[in-house]
Amino acid sequence: MYRRHFLLFAGISVILAIPTAALFGLGFGSLTLALQQAGQADLSSLTPLLASFGAGLLITFLILPFTNTAVVYAACESALGRPVTAGGIFMGVLRRYFPLLGYWLLFSVSGLIAVLLCVAPVALWAWLFVMWIVVTPAMFVENIGVGAAFGRSRQLVEGRWWRTFLVLFLMLIVWYVARFALDAFLQLAQYLLAIVVSPFIVAALTLGTAELVSALVSPVLQIVIVLIYFDLRVRREALDLFQIAYRIAYPAAAS
Repeated sequence: MYRRHFLLFAGISVILAIPTAALFGLGFGSLTLALQQAGQADLSSLTPLLASFGAGLLITFLILPFTNTAVVYAACESALGRPVTAGGIFMGVLRRYFPLLGYWLLFSVSGLIAVLLCVAPVALWAWLFVMWIVVTPAMFVENIGVGAAFGRSRQLVEGRWWRTFLVLFLMLIVWYVARFALDAFLQLAQYLLAIVVSPFIVAALTLGTAELVSALVSPVLQIVIVLIYFDLRVRREALDLFQIAYRIAYPAAAS
C-alpha cells in the first residue's frame, strides 16, 4: 500500500513535518551558536531559541491530528477501493479534527506521565494503547464518533491483545531499523558538511533532517494500524474487503 501511494503518503508526511523541522532546526542551531559564545551570551541571546522552540511545539500540537492520522485516513480509503487525493485526506481529517486532537493528546500526555512515574503505569498505558490501537480506523471506516470508536476498538482487540501487541512490536523494530539506516546516512553527510560550513548550519540541518526522516518512515506505522484494523474485522466478523470495494465502485449493480 505504501509503495502504491508512496509519493502521496510520503509527500503528505514530509510536508506536515517541514514547519516543525524548520523551527526546531533553527532553535537547535541557535542553541549551538549560543553555547559557542557562552562568554558573551545573555538572556536576550536566547530569545530566538525560546521563540523557535515555542513556535515548534505549538505547531506540532496544532497539526497533531494530521501528522498522526492523515496516512491512516488515506490507507482506509485505499483499502476500501476509494480514490485517494491530498484534498480528500485533508478534509477527511479536518472533519474530525477536535476528536482526533483529543485522542492523540490523551495518549501523548498519559504516556509521558506513565514514563515519569514508574514501570507499572507504563505497563497499563501500553495495555490501553494496544486495546485502543484501531480507534482512528474505526472512526473513518465506520463513520462513528471517538467515544464509540474506543468501544469498537476494545471489542475488536479483545481476545487478540497479545497477537496485536506482537505485530506492533515487530513493526516498531522494522521502523527503528529503517530510521536508523537513514539517520546513519544523513549523519555521514552532515559530518562531511561540517568541514566546509559553520556549526550553526550543521546543527540546524541535523535536527531538521531528523524530523524529516521520521516523517518519511512514520507512514509505515500508520498503515500497519489500518491493516491491523481490517485483519481484526476479517477474523472476528469475516469481513470481505473485496466485496466492500465492489459495492463502493458499483453501488447500483451491488443493490
